[in-house]
Amino acid sequence: MGFWRVILAIFLPPLAVLDKGCGSVIIVGILTLFGWVPGVIAALIILNNPNR
Repeated sequence: MGFWRVILAIFLPPLAVLDKGCGSVIIVGILTLFGWVPGVIAALIILNNPNR
């Protein structure tokens, strides 16, 4: 997880997980609509997952 990826996850969470698949973008997008903090947390968790 690079520095710019983290910055992108903080400011635009759905765009940070764009290359992780459609499901990830949809989940992070919905969580971002419910609130900025849940979207950021979900994006950081998805980006930090070593299995993907």
